[in-house]
Amino acid sequence: MSARFDAIVNRERAVYAPTARRWPLALVRGLGSRVWDPDGGEYVDLTAGWGVTSIGHCHPKLVRAIADQAKTLMQTTNIVFSTPQLELAEHLDRLMPDPIHKSFFVSAGTEANEGALKLAAAATGRSQFVSTLGSFHGRTLGAIGVLGQEKHRGRWSGIIRENAFVPYGDAVAAKEALGEHVAAMIVEPVQGEGGVHPAPDGYLAELLELCHAVGALLIVDEIQTGVGRTGRWFGFEHSGIVPDIATLGKGLGGGMPIAAFLATDAVMDTMQPGDHGGTYAGNLVTCRAAKAVLDVIEEEGLVERAARLGAHVAERLEAIAARAGEGSLGVRGVGLLRGLVFASGETASRVHAAALEAGVLTSLTAGTVIRVFPALNIPEDDLDRGIDLLEGVI
Repeated sequence: MSARFDAIVNRERAVYAPTARRWPLALVRGLGSRVWDPDGGEYVDLTAGWGVTSIGHCHPKLVRAIADQAKTLMQTTNIVFSTPQLELAEHLDRLMPDPIHKSFFVSAGTEANEGALKLAAAATGRSQFVSTLGSFHGRTLGAIGVLGQEKHRGRWSGIIRENAFVPYGDAVAAKEALGEHVAAMIVEPVQGEGGVHPAPDGYLAELLELCHAVGALLIVDEIQTGVGRTGRWFGFEHSGIVPDIATLGKGLGGGMPIAAFLATDAVMDTMQPGDHGGTYAGNLVTCRAAKAVLDVIEEEGLVERAARLGAHVAERLEAIAARAGEGSLGVRGVGLLRGLVFASGETASRVHAAALEAGVLTSLTAGTVIRVFPALNIPEDDLDRGIDLLEGVI
Protein backbone atom coordinates (compact mmCIF):
# COMPACT_ATOMS: atom_id res chain seq x y z
CA MET A 1 0.00 0.00 0.00
CA SER A 2 1.15 3.55 -0.69
CA ALA A 3 1.41 6.49 1.69
CA ARG A 4 -1.49 8.15 -0.12
CA PHE A 5 -3.71 5.11 0.37
CA ASP A 6 -2.69 4.70 4.01
CA ALA A 7 -3.54 8.34 4.68
CA ILE A 8 -7.06 7.87 3.26
CA VAL A 9 -7.61 4.74 5.36
CA ASN A 10 -6.45 6.42 8.57
CA ARG A 11 -8.56 9.52 8.00
CA GLU A 12 -11.68 7.46 7.30
CA ARG A 13 -11.20 5.24 10.33
CA ALA A 14 -11.70 8.26 12.58
CA VAL A 15 -14.86 9.65 11.05
CA TYR A 16 -16.81 7.09 8.96
CA ALA A 17 -19.09 4.23 10.01
CA PRO A 18 -17.41 0.83 9.43
CA THR A 19 -20.35 -0.74 7.59
CA ALA A 20 -18.39 -2.25 4.70
CA ARG A 21 -15.38 -4.51 4.40
CA ARG A 22 -13.32 -2.33 2.11
CA TRP A 23 -11.07 -3.64 -0.61
CA PRO A 24 -7.44 -2.51 -0.29
CA LEU A 25 -8.15 0.14 -2.92
CA ALA A 26 -9.11 3.79 -3.22
CA LEU A 27 -10.36 5.22 -6.50
CA VAL A 28 -10.10 8.83 -7.55
CA ARG A 29 -11.00 8.89 -11.26
CA GLY A 30 -12.88 6.92 -13.89
CA LEU A 31 -13.49 7.09 -17.61
CA GLY A 32 -15.44 4.53 -19.59
CA SER A 33 -14.52 1.14 -18.13
CA ARG A 34 -11.17 2.21 -16.65
CA VAL A 35 -10.60 3.59 -13.14
CA TRP A 36 -7.50 4.94 -11.37
CA ASP A 37 -6.19 4.92 -7.81
CA PRO A 38 -4.45 7.86 -6.05
CA ASP A 39 -1.04 6.69 -7.29
CA GLY A 40 -2.08 6.48 -10.93
CA GLY A 41 -2.65 2.72 -10.93
CA GLU A 42 -5.12 1.73 -13.65
CA TYR A 43 -7.82 -0.94 -13.43
CA VAL A 44 -10.30 -2.48 -15.84
CA ASP A 45 -13.72 -2.24 -14.19
CA LEU A 46 -15.75 -5.42 -14.70
CA THR A 47 -18.19 -4.47 -11.91
CA ALA A 48 -19.52 -1.13 -13.21
CA GLY A 49 -19.78 0.07 -9.62
CA TRP A 50 -22.01 -2.94 -8.74
CA GLY A 51 -23.92 -2.58 -11.99
CA VAL A 52 -24.52 1.14 -11.49
CA THR A 53 -22.35 2.76 -14.17
CA SER A 54 -24.35 1.11 -16.93
CA ILE A 55 -23.01 3.43 -19.64
CA GLY A 56 -19.50 3.65 -18.19
CA HIS A 57 -17.84 6.18 -15.96
CA CYS A 58 -18.39 9.83 -16.89
CA HIS A 59 -20.20 9.33 -20.19
CA PRO A 60 -20.20 12.82 -21.78
CA LYS A 61 -23.96 12.86 -22.43
CA LEU A 62 -24.67 11.91 -18.83
CA VAL A 63 -22.21 14.48 -17.47
CA ARG A 64 -23.76 17.17 -19.68
CA ALA A 65 -27.30 16.32 -18.58
CA ILE A 66 -26.30 16.48 -14.91
CA ALA A 67 -24.50 19.80 -15.38
CA ASP A 68 -27.33 21.36 -17.40
CA GLN A 69 -29.94 20.45 -14.80
CA ALA A 70 -27.70 21.41 -11.87
CA LYS A 71 -27.34 24.94 -13.20
CA THR A 72 -31.06 25.19 -13.99
CA LEU A 73 -32.93 23.81 -10.98
CA MET A 74 -31.66 21.10 -8.65
CA GLN A 75 -34.51 20.35 -6.29
CA THR A 76 -38.12 21.25 -5.60
CA THR A 77 -40.64 19.31 -3.53
CA ASN A 78 -43.09 16.52 -4.29
CA ILE A 79 -46.02 18.93 -4.20
CA VAL A 80 -45.09 20.72 -7.43
CA PHE A 81 -44.92 19.38 -10.97
CA SER A 82 -41.55 19.03 -12.75
CA THR A 83 -40.67 18.15 -16.31
CA PRO A 84 -37.51 16.05 -15.63
CA GLN A 85 -39.58 13.72 -13.46
CA LEU A 86 -42.38 13.64 -16.01
CA GLU A 87 -40.09 12.99 -18.97
CA LEU A 88 -38.39 10.09 -17.21
CA ALA A 89 -41.76 8.58 -16.27
CA GLU A 90 -42.94 8.93 -19.87
CA HIS A 91 -39.78 7.23 -21.16
CA LEU A 92 -40.21 4.31 -18.78
CA ASP A 93 -43.87 4.05 -19.74
CA ARG A 94 -42.76 3.66 -23.36
CA LEU A 95 -40.24 0.94 -22.48
CA MET A 96 -42.42 -1.05 -20.09
CA PRO A 97 -44.94 -3.49 -21.58
CA ASP A 98 -48.66 -3.02 -20.99
CA PRO A 99 -50.32 -2.79 -18.55
CA ILE A 100 -47.48 -1.19 -16.51
CA HIS A 101 -47.66 2.57 -16.98
CA LYS A 102 -47.02 4.40 -13.72
CA SER A 103 -43.82 4.87 -11.74
CA PHE A 104 -42.56 6.49 -8.56
CA PHE A 105 -38.94 7.56 -8.09
CA VAL A 106 -36.81 7.16 -4.98
CA SER A 107 -33.09 7.30 -4.20
CA ALA A 108 -31.98 3.66 -3.86
CA GLY A 109 -33.00 0.14 -4.74
CA THR A 110 -33.91 -0.79 -1.19
CA GLU A 111 -36.31 2.19 -1.11
CA ALA A 112 -37.87 0.99 -4.36
CA ASN A 113 -38.50 -2.42 -2.85
CA GLU A 114 -39.90 -0.84 0.31
CA GLY A 115 -42.31 1.11 -1.86
CA ALA A 116 -43.25 -2.01 -3.80
CA LEU A 117 -44.04 -3.90 -0.59
CA LYS A 118 -46.19 -1.04 0.72
CA LEU A 119 -47.96 -0.80 -2.61
CA ALA A 120 -48.73 -4.53 -2.62
CA ALA A 121 -50.12 -4.28 0.91
CA ALA A 122 -52.27 -1.30 -0.06
CA ALA A 123 -53.59 -3.04 -3.19
CA THR A 124 -54.47 -6.32 -1.48
CA GLY A 125 -55.22 -5.35 2.10
CA ARG A 126 -52.83 -8.10 3.20
CA SER A 127 -49.62 -8.00 5.19
CA GLN A 128 -47.48 -11.09 4.53
CA PHE A 129 -44.94 -11.75 1.79
CA VAL A 130 -43.18 -14.67 0.16
CA SER A 131 -39.57 -14.43 -0.98
CA THR A 132 -36.80 -16.81 -2.01
CA LEU A 133 -33.79 -18.23 -0.24
CA GLY A 134 -30.61 -16.56 -1.45
CA SER A 135 -32.43 -13.40 -2.52
CA PHE A 136 -31.22 -9.86 -1.95
CA HIS A 137 -33.66 -6.95 -1.86
CA GLY A 138 -31.89 -4.30 0.22
CA ARG A 139 -30.86 -3.49 3.77
CA THR A 140 -33.62 -1.26 5.15
CA LEU A 141 -35.94 -2.97 7.62
CA GLY A 142 -38.79 -3.78 5.27
CA ALA A 143 -36.43 -5.04 2.58
CA ILE A 144 -34.53 -7.19 5.08
CA GLY A 145 -37.88 -8.76 5.93
CA VAL A 146 -37.93 -10.35 2.46
CA LEU A 147 -34.16 -10.85 2.10
CA GLY A 148 -33.39 -14.54 1.89
CA GLN A 149 -29.86 -14.59 3.31
CA GLU A 150 -29.38 -15.25 7.01
CA LYS A 151 -26.05 -13.40 7.10
CA HIS A 152 -27.94 -10.17 6.38
CA ARG A 153 -31.09 -10.93 8.37
CA GLY A 154 -29.86 -12.63 11.51
CA ARG A 155 -28.86 -9.65 13.61
CA TRP A 156 -32.17 -7.91 12.97
CA SER A 157 -34.51 -10.89 13.32
CA GLY A 158 -36.05 -9.53 16.51
CA ILE A 159 -37.33 -6.33 14.90
CA ILE A 160 -38.35 -7.40 11.39
CA ARG A 161 -41.52 -9.09 10.20
CA GLU A 162 -40.94 -12.76 9.52
CA ASN A 163 -42.13 -13.79 6.09
CA ALA A 164 -42.03 -17.06 4.17
CA PHE A 165 -38.93 -18.10 2.21
CA VAL A 166 -38.89 -20.82 -0.42
CA PRO A 167 -36.11 -22.25 -2.61
CA TYR A 168 -35.43 -20.20 -5.73
CA GLY A 169 -36.77 -21.95 -8.82
CA ASP A 170 -39.16 -24.18 -6.87
CA ALA A 171 -42.73 -23.33 -7.93
CA VAL A 172 -44.18 -26.18 -5.87
CA ALA A 173 -42.73 -24.69 -2.68
CA ALA A 174 -44.02 -21.28 -3.69
CA LYS A 175 -47.53 -22.68 -4.15
CA GLU A 176 -47.46 -24.12 -0.65
CA ALA A 177 -46.36 -20.77 0.83
CA LEU A 178 -48.87 -18.62 -1.02
CA GLY A 179 -52.11 -18.22 0.92
CA GLU A 180 -54.98 -15.88 1.64
CA HIS A 181 -52.88 -13.63 3.88
CA VAL A 182 -50.07 -13.08 1.34
CA ALA A 183 -49.94 -9.68 -0.34
CA ALA A 184 -47.20 -10.55 -2.83
CA MET A 185 -44.27 -12.71 -3.75
CA ILE A 186 -41.05 -10.87 -4.58
CA VAL A 187 -38.48 -12.47 -6.86
CA GLU A 188 -35.41 -11.58 -8.94
CA PRO A 189 -35.15 -12.67 -12.61
CA VAL A 190 -31.52 -13.48 -11.79
CA GLN A 191 -30.27 -13.81 -8.22
CA GLY A 192 -27.19 -11.63 -8.52
CA GLU A 193 -26.00 -11.30 -4.94
CA GLY A 194 -27.19 -14.86 -4.34
CA GLY A 195 -24.66 -16.31 -6.78
CA VAL A 196 -25.85 -15.35 -10.30
CA HIS A 197 -28.73 -17.83 -10.61
CA PRO A 198 -31.05 -17.15 -13.58
CA ALA A 199 -34.71 -18.08 -13.19
CA PRO A 200 -35.46 -21.53 -14.66
CA ASP A 201 -37.58 -21.61 -17.81
CA GLY A 202 -41.24 -21.08 -17.01
CA TYR A 203 -40.60 -20.24 -13.35
CA LEU A 204 -41.72 -16.59 -13.36
CA ALA A 205 -44.77 -17.39 -15.47
CA GLU A 206 -45.81 -20.07 -13.00
CA LEU A 207 -45.27 -17.74 -10.05
CA LEU A 208 -47.47 -15.09 -11.66
CA GLU A 209 -50.24 -17.61 -12.15
CA LEU A 210 -49.91 -18.95 -8.60
CA CYS A 211 -49.98 -15.46 -7.09
CA HIS A 212 -53.09 -14.43 -9.01
CA ALA A 213 -54.84 -17.67 -8.10
CA VAL A 214 -54.82 -16.65 -4.42
CA GLY A 215 -55.31 -12.90 -4.96
CA ALA A 216 -51.66 -12.01 -4.38
CA LEU A 217 -49.37 -9.90 -6.59
CA LEU A 218 -46.01 -10.66 -8.17
CA ILE A 219 -43.20 -8.18 -7.58
CA VAL A 220 -40.16 -8.57 -9.83
CA ASP A 221 -36.99 -7.02 -8.42
CA GLU A 222 -35.08 -5.64 -11.42
CA ILE A 223 -32.64 -3.56 -9.37
CA GLN A 224 -29.67 -5.43 -10.83
CA THR A 225 -31.16 -6.86 -14.02
CA GLY A 226 -33.09 -3.85 -15.36
CA VAL A 227 -32.31 -1.36 -18.16
CA GLY A 228 -30.55 -3.76 -20.49
CA ARG A 229 -28.27 -5.80 -18.25
CA THR A 230 -29.62 -9.19 -19.37
CA GLY A 231 -29.86 -8.43 -23.09
CA ARG A 232 -33.49 -7.31 -22.73
CA TRP A 233 -34.68 -4.03 -21.26
CA PHE A 234 -36.04 -5.95 -18.28
CA GLY A 235 -35.14 -9.39 -17.03
CA PHE A 236 -38.76 -10.54 -16.80
CA GLU A 237 -39.07 -10.17 -20.57
CA HIS A 238 -37.10 -13.40 -21.01
CA SER A 239 -40.03 -15.17 -19.34
CA GLY A 240 -42.71 -13.58 -21.48
CA ILE A 241 -44.60 -12.17 -18.48
CA VAL A 242 -45.60 -8.78 -17.15
CA PRO A 243 -45.51 -8.57 -13.33
CA ASP A 244 -47.90 -6.52 -11.23
CA ILE A 245 -45.04 -4.45 -9.80
CA ALA A 246 -41.42 -4.04 -10.90
CA THR A 247 -38.53 -2.25 -9.23
CA LEU A 248 -35.53 -0.60 -10.90
CA GLY A 249 -32.29 0.86 -9.58
CA LYS A 250 -28.52 0.65 -10.02
CA GLY A 251 -28.00 1.09 -13.78
CA LEU A 252 -31.02 3.39 -14.13
CA GLY A 253 -29.04 6.40 -12.91
CA GLY A 254 -25.69 5.53 -14.49
CA GLY A 255 -23.98 6.66 -11.29
CA MET A 256 -26.60 8.98 -9.83
CA PRO A 257 -28.76 7.81 -6.87
CA ILE A 258 -32.14 6.98 -8.33
CA ALA A 259 -34.45 3.96 -8.29
CA ALA A 260 -38.10 3.36 -9.06
CA PHE A 261 -41.07 1.14 -8.47
CA LEU A 262 -43.55 0.74 -11.31
CA ALA A 263 -46.94 -0.91 -11.48
CA THR A 264 -50.10 -1.40 -13.45
CA ASP A 265 -52.68 1.36 -13.17
CA ALA A 266 -55.00 -0.89 -11.18
CA VAL A 267 -52.32 -1.51 -8.56
CA MET A 268 -50.68 1.93 -8.45
CA ASP A 269 -54.01 3.72 -8.14
CA THR A 270 -54.64 2.06 -4.77
CA MET A 271 -52.03 4.42 -3.27
CA GLN A 272 -53.40 7.63 -1.81
CA PRO A 273 -51.64 11.01 -1.49
CA GLY A 274 -49.33 10.81 1.51
CA ASP A 275 -49.06 7.01 1.47
CA HIS A 276 -45.47 7.21 0.22
CA GLY A 277 -42.87 9.86 -0.41
CA GLY A 278 -39.37 11.09 0.23
CA THR A 279 -37.54 14.38 0.29
CA TYR A 280 -35.45 13.43 -2.74
CA ALA A 281 -38.08 11.32 -4.48
CA GLY A 282 -37.97 12.39 -8.12
CA ASN A 283 -35.05 14.77 -7.62
CA LEU A 284 -34.64 16.80 -10.79
CA VAL A 285 -30.92 16.16 -11.34
CA THR A 286 -31.21 12.41 -10.85
CA CYS A 287 -34.30 12.19 -13.07
CA ARG A 288 -32.52 14.14 -15.80
CA ALA A 289 -29.54 11.82 -15.43
CA ALA A 290 -31.67 8.69 -15.68
CA LYS A 291 -33.40 10.03 -18.79
CA ALA A 292 -29.96 10.59 -20.36
CA VAL A 293 -28.95 7.01 -19.46
CA LEU A 294 -32.03 5.59 -21.18
CA ASP A 295 -31.38 7.79 -24.21
CA VAL A 296 -27.78 6.57 -24.49
CA ILE A 297 -28.78 2.91 -24.12
CA GLU A 298 -31.28 3.34 -26.96
CA GLU A 299 -29.07 5.46 -29.21
CA GLU A 300 -26.05 3.14 -28.88
CA GLY A 301 -28.06 -0.09 -29.11
CA LEU A 302 -26.71 -1.29 -25.78
CA VAL A 303 -29.51 -3.74 -24.98
CA GLU A 304 -28.73 -5.79 -28.06
CA ARG A 305 -25.03 -5.32 -27.42
CA ALA A 306 -25.41 -6.75 -23.91
CA ALA A 307 -26.88 -9.90 -25.40
CA ARG A 308 -24.06 -10.22 -27.93
CA LEU A 309 -21.20 -9.39 -25.56
CA GLY A 310 -22.79 -11.50 -22.85
CA ALA A 311 -22.49 -14.55 -25.07
CA HIS A 312 -18.83 -13.68 -25.65
CA VAL A 313 -18.18 -13.34 -21.92
CA ALA A 314 -19.89 -16.67 -21.27
CA GLU A 315 -17.77 -18.38 -23.91
CA ARG A 316 -14.55 -17.00 -22.47
CA LEU A 317 -15.45 -17.82 -18.87
CA GLU A 318 -16.53 -21.33 -19.84
CA ALA A 319 -13.13 -21.89 -21.44
CA ILE A 320 -11.46 -20.71 -18.23
CA ALA A 321 -13.70 -22.98 -16.15
CA ALA A 322 -12.83 -25.95 -18.35
CA ARG A 323 -9.11 -25.35 -17.90
CA ALA A 324 -9.60 -24.96 -14.14
CA GLY A 325 -10.89 -28.54 -14.00
CA GLU A 326 -12.27 -29.61 -10.65
CA GLY A 327 -11.46 -26.19 -9.22
CA SER A 328 -14.44 -24.67 -11.05
CA LEU A 329 -18.09 -25.69 -11.15
CA GLY A 330 -18.84 -23.79 -14.35
CA VAL A 331 -20.48 -20.55 -15.43
CA ARG A 332 -23.96 -19.09 -14.80
CA GLY A 333 -25.81 -16.00 -15.91
CA VAL A 334 -27.46 -14.15 -18.75
CA GLY A 335 -26.45 -11.13 -20.83
CA LEU A 336 -23.75 -9.04 -19.18
CA LEU A 337 -24.38 -10.58 -15.77
CA ARG A 338 -22.19 -13.68 -15.48
CA GLY A 339 -20.69 -15.70 -12.68
CA LEU A 340 -17.63 -17.98 -12.69
CA VAL A 341 -18.32 -20.55 -9.98
CA PHE A 342 -15.49 -22.07 -7.96
CA ALA A 343 -15.53 -25.28 -5.98
CA SER A 344 -14.32 -23.57 -2.80
CA GLY A 345 -14.64 -20.20 -1.18
CA GLU A 346 -10.92 -20.15 -0.45
CA THR A 347 -10.08 -20.42 -4.14
CA ALA A 348 -12.63 -17.81 -5.13
CA SER A 349 -11.30 -15.38 -2.51
CA ARG A 350 -7.73 -15.88 -3.69
CA VAL A 351 -8.75 -15.30 -7.32
CA HIS A 352 -10.67 -12.15 -6.42
CA ALA A 353 -7.76 -10.69 -4.45
CA ALA A 354 -5.20 -11.61 -7.11
CA ALA A 355 -7.36 -10.12 -9.86
CA LEU A 356 -7.51 -6.84 -7.99
CA GLU A 357 -3.74 -6.85 -7.59
CA ALA A 358 -3.37 -7.59 -11.31
CA GLY A 359 -5.53 -4.61 -12.26
CA VAL A 360 -9.08 -5.85 -12.80
CA LEU A 361 -12.14 -5.22 -10.62
CA THR A 362 -14.47 -8.20 -10.18
CA SER A 363 -17.06 -9.05 -7.53
CA LEU A 364 -16.93 -12.00 -5.14
CA THR A 365 -20.47 -13.03 -4.26
CA ALA A 366 -22.14 -15.94 -2.47
CA GLY A 367 -18.70 -16.98 -1.23
CA THR A 368 -17.69 -18.95 -4.32
CA VAL A 369 -18.70 -16.88 -7.37
CA ILE A 370 -16.66 -14.30 -9.26
CA ARG A 371 -19.30 -12.02 -10.75
CA VAL A 372 -18.60 -10.15 -13.99
CA PHE A 373 -21.06 -7.36 -14.87
CA PRO A 374 -19.33 -4.52 -16.72
CA ALA A 375 -20.79 -1.39 -18.30
CA LEU A 376 -23.10 -2.16 -21.19
CA ASN A 377 -20.87 -0.10 -23.49
CA ILE A 378 -17.52 -1.46 -22.29
CA PRO A 379 -15.07 -1.39 -25.24
CA GLU A 380 -14.45 -4.94 -26.42
CA ASP A 381 -10.70 -4.44 -25.99
CA ASP A 382 -11.22 -3.51 -22.34
CA LEU A 383 -13.56 -6.44 -21.83
CA ASP A 384 -11.06 -8.92 -23.25
CA ARG A 385 -8.18 -7.32 -21.38
CA GLY A 386 -10.10 -7.66 -18.11
CA ILE A 387 -10.89 -11.31 -18.77
CA ASP A 388 -7.28 -11.91 -19.85
CA LEU A 389 -6.09 -10.54 -16.50
CA LEU A 390 -8.62 -12.69 -14.65
CA GLU A 391 -7.55 -15.75 -16.61
CA GLY A 392 -3.92 -14.98 -15.86
CA VAL A 393 -4.37 -15.00 -12.11
CA ILE A 394 -6.43 -18.18 -12.24
